[in-house]
Amino acid sequence: MRRMDKAIEDEAIIRKVFNTAQYVTVALSKDDQPYLVSLSHLYDEGRNCIYFHSASEGKKLDYMRANSNVWGQAVVDRGYHEDECSHLYATVMFSGKVTFVDDPDEKWHAFSSMTRKLDSDPERLIGSMSRENVINTVVGRIDIDYITGKKSQEIEV
Repeated sequence: MRRMDKAIEDEAIIRKVFNTAQYVTVALSKDDQPYLVSLSHLYDEGRNCIYFHSASEGKKLDYMRANSNVWGQAVVDRGYHEDECSHLYATVMFSGKVTFVDDPDEKWHAFSSMTRKLDSDPERLIGSMSRENVINTVVGRIDIDYITGKKSQEIEV
């Protein structure tokens, strides 16, 4: 990193960026062709992984099944800082390996936790979820093996 004064060294801030970002964007590659996709996600701090859900088929899954190595980023963008000629941001870059979750309990954990993160009334929604539907949905997990972060000095994440 060229500007070490912008490096995020505090793991708590890295976790906060993951948890605050609306989505993560993941770079994929198959047959030397790149593909970029944004995912609704849950960052699981205890497992140091990102969960996402998906339809059972599509380009994203084709790429992930062909090459499970990914590079991604989570961004918190607070916009242009008026009269300062700077942008208020925090970003976390990561690499990892995608696996698809088969375990019903882990799928339920991912779905219920993601719902708690995203929904304004999560318990009502979780109560209405069919465990069978959740089990039959594709859930992916990105096991993170590298993380780095950078932020503008002025931003509070």
